[in-house]
Amino acid sequence: MKKQLITVLAAVLFCLGAIAQHASAEVQIRQLLATQTRAWNSGNIAEFMQPYWQNDSLLFVGSDGPTYGWKNTLDRYKKKYDTKEKMGTLSFAIQQLKPLGSTHYLVLGQWKLKRVVGDASGYFTLTLQKFKSGWKIIADHSS
Repeated sequence: MKKQLITVLAAVLFCLGAIAQHASAEVQIRQLLATQTRAWNSGNIAEFMQPYWQNDSLLFVGSDGPTYGWKNTLDRYKKKYDTKEKMGTLSFAIQQLKPLGSTHYLVLGQWKLKRVVGDASGYFTLTLQKFKSGWKIIADHSS
């Protein structure tokens, strides 16, 4: 009986640890997106790009097709949003945060740009990976 109780307690502690890990990850990911929003709304695309994986394997898929690599994605944003009027004010509405194991998350959400030149909105899915330096977006599909 004592052995069974220890096994059950170990399982409960393991589950509580996993729940706490996911809760912590979700808080960190929400903070990452809030930091991106603040950077965008201050007109700082370079800072907005900091949560993206700075690697040639970064994948961004937008209305004009796939873009590979951090630098190419940064250049795409700078070209498409070359004025504060085009950038407008960004907001995100997170609809789902889904763990894909202990080192990856899928985020589903909606983005909105309030702009003088005409509002824009769409949906996004992000794949994030946990690195030693923290969570990074390794794939972004925004429509």
